[in-house]
Amino acid sequence: MRAVLDACVLYPTVMRAMLLGAARLGHVTPLWSARLLEEWAIAARKLGAEGEARARAEGALTRAAWPAAELPPAPGIEARLRLPDPADLHVLAVAVAGSADVIVTLNRKDFPRGILAEEGLSRTDPDSLLTDIRQRDPDGIARLAAEVLAEANRLSGETWTLRPLLKKARLPRLAKALAA
Repeated sequence: MRAVLDACVLYPTVMRAMLLGAARLGHVTPLWSARLLEEWAIAARKLGAEGEARARAEGALTRAAWPAAELPPAPGIEARLRLPDPADLHVLAVAVAGSADVIVTLNRKDFPRGILAEEGLSRTDPDSLLTDIRQRDPDGIARLAAEVLAEANRLSGETWTLRPLLKKARLPRLAKALAA
């Protein structure tokens, strides 16, 4: 499955780690543009200059891990598209240019299913995508979640448990499924 990862699913660290982990496991081929990675870095400014610097460093590592994932701007395609929020047209254009199957986003209202269907695309949120993948590969997703939990504990210096961590990361269905 070729999936454009919107900036809003790249910025939260745990969500991004789970999505890119699913890609490492071979369940998703991630796609993005330089603009989407830049939006991730800008969003990380909420954490201050250090947050933005960390996002840029992680973005560089992400680019290196998936060198074919970054697609160039598609202004010719973008010019013919329409969405409720024109600021999101670049996301749809990347999806069309990259022959994506799906856009992974939390931003449902700005990516109406009907418009996406006209382009042969669908939309999903990270929780739904990861929960679906877990049904096909429960052991792989469980191992991935354990790795993400260990890294979250290491980075935060706190002691998280899996379910609260995933719920905080806006992955409540996955959290429930992994706790079962």
